[in-house]
Amino acid sequence: MDFENQRTAHANGLVQTSFGRASVTSTGKAGWGIPGRRMTLVEMTVAGGFGLLAVAVVATLVERARRRRHAVPAGHRPEIRLPFEAPFELYHNALSLCSMKTRLCLAELGIAYRSHPVDLIETGRYQNIRAAFLRVNPAGTVPVLVHEGHPVYESHEQIRYAARVAPAGAPSLIPDDPALRAEMERWIDRTSLTEDPLRHGDRSAGNAVPGLTVPLFATMIERIPSWRILEGLLFHFDKQRPLVFLALKLLGIRRIDRLGPATAAIARSRRQMAGHLDALEERLEESGGPWLLGAGYSLADVGWCVVLERLRQTDSLRSFLANGDRPRLEAYWARLRARPAYREAITGHSHPLIEYGLERIVAAKRADPRIRRCLEGDSEEHRSADRGVRSLEAGARP
Repeated sequence: MDFENQRTAHANGLVQTSFGRASVTSTGKAGWGIPGRRMTLVEMTVAGGFGLLAVAVVATLVERARRRRHAVPAGHRPEIRLPFEAPFELYHNALSLCSMKTRLCLAELGIAYRSHPVDLIETGRYQNIRAAFLRVNPAGTVPVLVHEGHPVYESHEQIRYAARVAPAGAPSLIPDDPALRAEMERWIDRTSLTEDPLRHGDRSAGNAVPGLTVPLFATMIERIPSWRILEGLLFHFDKQRPLVFLALKLLGIRRIDRLGPATAAIARSRRQMAGHLDALEERLEESGGPWLLGAGYSLADVGWCVVLERLRQTDSLRSFLANGDRPRLEAYWARLRARPAYREAITGHSHPLIEYGLERIVAAKRADPRIRRCLEGDSEEHRSADRGVRSLEAGARP
């Protein structure tokens, strides 16, 4: 262009500067992505990447806002109204210890309910921290019992509530005698999960369960894609949990002894559970059986049934029973499994990942004595497990 036209073009901000084939026309002052020059392909790619990152950050923040959670008080919440289609509805998970407890109680009482399965990461995905479920329980935990549209939070409160409102003709799971009722409450508390259970396994058998479930987590998580676990780093309220699952997935059951905090939790929980089971053995002797309070099956037995079931799922139970020191407990476990409610609420809600995980634990312990010692300790009680395993196999696995 001639001098006069070039000066006019400058004045109008329309100067074009070529940077090769991959260039675009811009106006104004020179600079990267700024009017006055053309962007290279590399610059365009970087700019696009930053744009996508910005979109991802904004989308994550929006999703976090949708998934905001908060604690809720335990018990029946008549001031909260949820959509419902049946008098009783239950949001629950196959693996969840507390879900097993509520299902078992409802089965014992003969209370029919509409089932809403909710996945945890252990059974496939973080459905419990999605916005849809958080509208049911802002705490993001299962189970949630809903009666006539009103939620009941926390399993120890759910079983008490269900026993109180059970229809006419349902068996009574709460004794009339005040002394027996107080005893039942003590044993319910001894099977309950409380806040920060790994630190308080001495307080209840329920609190000792998570540490003993670590090997099952390690084997079940083998089948869960890593990208699903990573969702927990973005949205789970406890960021330590998905990190532990990623570490377990990386190491696997064959190298679980390399994860120091996990092995310490397993060993500590085994010692604590042994103490709780000894107390249970003594109580069964005092009551004369067949149940914890004597002749009548109660909510206390509901709580202990699911604790023992979790020990079965982790292949821990037979080592606790192997040397014959707890014969009343062994017979008690057989009676619990023989009840129709056990088959309905526990066996009827089995999950393939649970049985897969159990098989992997058994195989790992048989293949490597080092793993067996890590999971079961090195006491004479656990070394004798091999001698009693065949006789106890039927008792350990229904």
